[in-house]
Amino acid sequence: MDYQKPKYKGYYLLPNMMTLASLLTGFMGILWSIDGRFEYAAVAIVVSCIFDGLDGKLARLTNSASDFGVQLDSLVDLIAFGVGPAVLIHQWCTHEFARLGIMASFLVMACGALRLARFNVQAGKTSKKFFIGLPIPAAACTLATFVLFSSYIPESLTHWIPRITLGLAFLVSILMVSNVRYASFKDAEAIRAHRFSATVTALLIFVLIASEPKLLSFVFFIGYIASGLLYTYFILPLRGKSLLRESSHKIS
Repeated sequence: MDYQKPKYKGYYLLPNMMTLASLLTGFMGILWSIDGRFEYAAVAIVVSCIFDGLDGKLARLTNSASDFGVQLDSLVDLIAFGVGPAVLIHQWCTHEFARLGIMASFLVMACGALRLARFNVQAGKTSKKFFIGLPIPAAACTLATFVLFSSYIPESLTHWIPRITLGLAFLVSILMVSNVRYASFKDAEAIRAHRFSATVTALLIFVLIASEPKLLSFVFFIGYIASGLLYTYFILPLRGKSLLRESSHKIS
């Protein structure tokens, strides 16, 4: 893939520094998981996701995207969003399932690696409107925000937390390597066409999550997972049927 050179050479540093900041927070998350500071580790994964989003935006704004940056971003993503959440959930509660817990944590990391490899191969060949398979940052944040959300679970139901975590680990792993379509939020034309509504929607989401971050951040990522399943298995088939009817009416 060919990239135009930025106006100033220093611009190359900006997105790469954001990528390395994502790596640092992901690494800190791993250390905190090992130390048993699970909420700190969960927050580190979410912050790492924010840095991961900023590096791509900066690269596009400064016209400093490069093949080196793409490869660095993938390597950092594997550590921050593959190794990080795998260590977190195992140290937190999936170790209770012995080998099954180890395999569930490994699956998160392995499917994350497969997801990134497929994304790199398909780059430029698929629509920018959708991701094929659950993005690895979203998978990592789903697990991380569940750690934060667990404080809202009543004590009488806390014995279900390890089982739910195990189930979530398998769910996000399967979705990462699936063909389920997820909105990428990279459709610049759609955003430009509806600037005001897009701004209001983003503001409302931010305010809601900021009001109860531990609760609503997990709800947001679960909603994102559900949106892909709904679009792929319900909306797309309905659109296909309606297009088929239109074409049959035109022929008749």
